Amino acid sequence: MPAGLKQASSVVSIGFNATEAAPNTFTQSQVDLNLSPLDREVFVVLAVNLDPFSPDAVAGVNTAVKSSLTTTSQTAVAQLSNSNCLATAISEIKAAGFVDSGVGFATLGNETPPATLEYIGIIATNDFFIQLEGQGNLGARAVNGKMYGYRAIASADIYAALVQSEVLSA
Repeated sequence: MPAGLKQASSVVSIGFNATEAAPNTFTQSQVDLNLSPLDREVFVVLAVNLDPFSPDAVAGVNTAVKSSLTTTSQTAVAQLSNSNCLATAISEIKAAGFVDSGVGFATLGNETPPATLEYIGIIATNDFFIQLEGQGNLGARAVNGKMYGYRAIASADIYAALVQSEVLSA
């Protein structure tokens, strides 16, 4: 258990989905955690699983579906180097220069870390965000996922520091 936090629930899983408004268009979905700021409630993230749809197989065209989960709103799909990014997943088909449908690749941001970590992130504000963007696809794509964690009550100083850090790094 992280210092300054007291677990307030058992482990829960939160399912989510984001679907592009149109093919190859950046889309972001907001998921409300219903945390109580008056009780200094935070969400301790244990693991995240992102499952982007497969990209279209188009002869001679590289296609992809890129997705991320962050603690703050973003203007593009985030990378793990972003301090607010908890997970990424990319599904690609490399077909440029080929007359067939190419070769598929999947890239994951190690959503489930080694068991030696106590947690992978703490969400102190009320929402988290899922970003999605396809590239070279003929139809709109989506991403499904689950986030695993538990609610916790933070001491006043820890809560203030977590909220300030999350908001100022947006």
